[in-house]
Amino acid sequence: MASIITITFSPCIDKSTSVPALMPEKKLKCAEPKLEPGGGGINITRAIKKLGGESTAVFPSGGYTGKYFNHLLEKENIDSVIIDTANETRENIIVVDESTNNQYRFGMPGTVLTDTEWKKCLDAVETMNDMEFIIASGSLPPGVPDGIYASLAKAAKLKNAKFIVDTSGEALKQAAAEGVYMLKPNMGELSFLAGKKEIQPGEVRTIARTIIDSGGCEVMVVSMGADGAMLVTAGTAETFIPPAVERKSTVGAGDSMVAGIVFYLSLGKSLPEAVRYGVACGTAATLNAGTELCKKADADRLYTLVQQYS
Repeated sequence: MASIITITFSPCIDKSTSVPALMPEKKLKCAEPKLEPGGGGINITRAIKKLGGESTAVFPSGGYTGKYFNHLLEKENIDSVIIDTANETRENIIVVDESTNNQYRFGMPGTVLTDTEWKKCLDAVETMNDMEFIIASGSLPPGVPDGIYASLAKAAKLKNAKFIVDTSGEALKQAAAEGVYMLKPNMGELSFLAGKKEIQPGEVRTIARTIIDSGGCEVMVVSMGADGAMLVTAGTAETFIPPAVERKSTVGAGDSMVAGIVFYLSLGKSLPEAVRYGVACGTAATLNAGTELCKKADADRLYTLVQQYS
């Protein structure tokens, strides 16, 4: 199996719970919380593990919360390269209102990284050998320059590794300016790359092809939520639509999708097969409450139900 590396600059502990009803000024009794290690690349590594693959997670971690974060990953037998930091690893809170089944997500500010700390994360990837896939996913915390993913793109080219980016904002734009193997934007992120406030589904293929033709990436997979995803390359464009399911949470669906794509590519599957499996994994994640990622049994079952259109 191909070697896979993920890098996450803003990992977090996701705490999920529920309350009978969300009301102001009241002391609310929460259900027993579930704590999971989170952050884009962390979730991708964890999902790849659940699917039967292996990858190495590179991430910064600090303070008492960082120690517990590391412990959570150790419990899942995740191979990790940990960069010690002075500041605490952040925590996020997800609360479900049982009376409405609405989910509320409270994201805490990213932990500030010093120049020395983020450079050590970059160095950790640059010193690894025999990598086929490098996945950079998630937002950037304070202190980390927007050009960090572009720097990783350069390192990936030197190592002849396929670099996959799932992020937003200026970091996404600079990664595309450098050129990567795969970009995985959602509709809003693709709009940003196109310099538009909003785009329609019918514009996706043209905009993606323009970015590909300009050298921004070789492959683009545009996530369209319940409408599935579109795979675009220089010569093809295919849409993959998931079956209708009863969704409990969309947290982690995008990360599960990336995990499924890269896992299948690492097995030597074709791009269409990989994206179809990625859509199945993303859909599988929505079957679970809170921050739980996809389950292999669900992903394998849903794979046969994903519709594919050219």
